[in-house]
Amino acid sequence: MAHTSGTELSGLDMNAIPLVALNFNVRNKLSMYLNPRTMVASDWTRLAEEMGYGYLEIKNFEASGNPTGKILEDWQGKCFRATVGGLLEMLERIERHDILTDLKPNIEDDCKKYLEKKNQYNLPLQDPVVGSSFPRSQEMAGITTRDDPLGHTPELFDAFICYCQNDIGFVQEMIRQLEQTDFKLKLCVFDRDVLPGTCVWSITSELIEKRCRKMVVVVSDDYLASNECDFQTKFALGLCPGAREKRLIPVKYKAMKKEFPSILRFITVCDYTNPCTQGWFWNRLARALSNM
Repeated sequence: MAHTSGTELSGLDMNAIPLVALNFNVRNKLSMYLNPRTMVASDWTRLAEEMGYGYLEIKNFEASGNPTGKILEDWQGKCFRATVGGLLEMLERIERHDILTDLKPNIEDDCKKYLEKKNQYNLPLQDPVVGSSFPRSQEMAGITTRDDPLGHTPELFDAFICYCQNDIGFVQEMIRQLEQTDFKLKLCVFDRDVLPGTCVWSITSELIEKRCRKMVVVVSDDYLASNECDFQTKFALGLCPGAREKRLIPVKYKAMKKEFPSILRFITVCDYTNPCTQGWFWNRLARALSNM
């Protein structure tokens, strides 16, 4: 039976799309296909071999409840060029054409959403703001409350805070603990610091990439359902594949009913829910944000 090449889905160049574009649902379905050990089809161990993992590494992954998820995370973290196209080519080589056929619509959808959002931060700023005394443009690039309106002295931050609205209470506590104490850090909190009337996607990407040294991700069940948080996290990971620059810091501040996001599992979490280490939490987070 004929099958579609993994790098030719809907004419998209999958080799140009990073693996972070694949969301939790697609990764979960890949695990459902590849985790079972069978004699009639290649499983996750064959995929791991294609990725270059050796016997001892594969045995270590085997101890995980979700070895497919683990190797995807690890490959994504270690390999600078980990792409959707690379993964699909490996699935072809191990002859899992059933996965390519069945998951094609889901993979295409994830990749299109990623590209749509990526393209949005190449758009000019919203133009012009209603009621403004002067038009906004690239030359007049004031986007935060303390910016020079002409953009000559842009406001800089120690960290961009990625959060959803239901977690704003914890973000306010973060402001008190990190900005209003001896730590004297400067956080970028979108609802407080960004001027209204700006294009959300383009401004967010500029803040993460150019204005903030690091990014804190407030992880919760609500975070998992937020398209904005998903975009911000994937964009930050795309800037520092594998978190080699230690720019992204996940924070868990309350118990979760859903599974922790797979794309963050290879990064050390700052856990506020552990009563044994809660007394060190703010100092540990502050030191991580202070380090260059």
